[in-house]
Amino acid sequence: MRKIIHIDMDAFYASVELRERPELKHLPVVIASHHPRAVVAAASYPAREFGVHSAMPMSQARKRCSQLIVIEPDFQKYREVSSQIHQIFQKYTAVIEPLSLDEAYLDVTDNLLQIPSATEVAMRIREDIFQLTRLTASAGVAPNKFLAKVASDWHKPNGICVIKPSQVQAFIQDLPLKKIPGVGKVTQEKLKSLNLETLGDLQQMDEAVLIQHFGKYGKRLHLYAQGIDERPVETERERQQISKETTFGDDLLLSQCSPYWDQLIQQVWNSLEKKQLTARGITVKLRLKNFQIMQHSRSFRSVLKNPLELHQALQFLLQDMHLDPALQFRLIGVGVYQLSPRQQEAQLSLL
Repeated sequence: MRKIIHIDMDAFYASVELRERPELKHLPVVIASHHPRAVVAAASYPAREFGVHSAMPMSQARKRCSQLIVIEPDFQKYREVSSQIHQIFQKYTAVIEPLSLDEAYLDVTDNLLQIPSATEVAMRIREDIFQLTRLTASAGVAPNKFLAKVASDWHKPNGICVIKPSQVQAFIQDLPLKKIPGVGKVTQEKLKSLNLETLGDLQQMDEAVLIQHFGKYGKRLHLYAQGIDERPVETERERQQISKETTFGDDLLLSQCSPYWDQLIQQVWNSLEKKQLTARGITVKLRLKNFQIMQHSRSFRSVLKNPLELHQALQFLLQDMHLDPALQFRLIGVGVYQLSPRQQEAQLSLL
């Protein structure tokens, strides 16, 4: 039986800033740029009491809380603190899967300090993080990644939730489906239309029916309903995508976006060059003035060799989307995926 910990820092960006400005601790603080079309990067817990949350447009956040205090993000600082936290993880295990700057999975089944209790490991890690950074972390301890992730959110902030193997069935029986990582509003509504509210309800559904309604994800849902998740903690998560986007001061028509596409393509290409990577796939993202997001992607047999090919692939995608020329956009973005090290591609081309 595996012993998995999911560590999730509490309101990480906001907490890092509040460390230096303790007088703001009990006030509604958000991390966001002062761009007129900015979105919230992080919200302190007092701000969350007003219904403000990350990814919310700042215009909406200000309506919910007129006394919001806005702090510009400092991602270099957050990366440095994240690195300190990861050094703590490495004292306990080499099997670490970072998900972002502020969360990670750890497999402590055979931990470096030979501590038999995963709960004790989680408690020590949380204490070490606090002693070093003065920041709090929440932890979920469980036999697999799915349950550990759910558990870390259970007693937030600054909490720990342990699900022992013998407790799994009782824990998941009444677990709301919206708690499942990856179940967004659309999937939630679809599940609701099938009269499914909890994992207990899901247990009654035949796997074939779930696959019929949700495709491959239906198989995953069926396993989750049994409390099963065989995914290993992946120590070397390959970078899956490089993307760049820009938000406009005023909504623009597609025809007005041309110079911005060129800038984004150059930025993406520069990132590929810097990291010595090649890409075989491209994705485009557009956000309408009503915040609806439109996306399209395409992969190719051979790598995209230069910015011109990237630009041609982008134009192909945009034409394929058949966009109404009257639509107005507040944000556009370009990403590349199916990434490989450049040397590896060179070797393949010689075969």
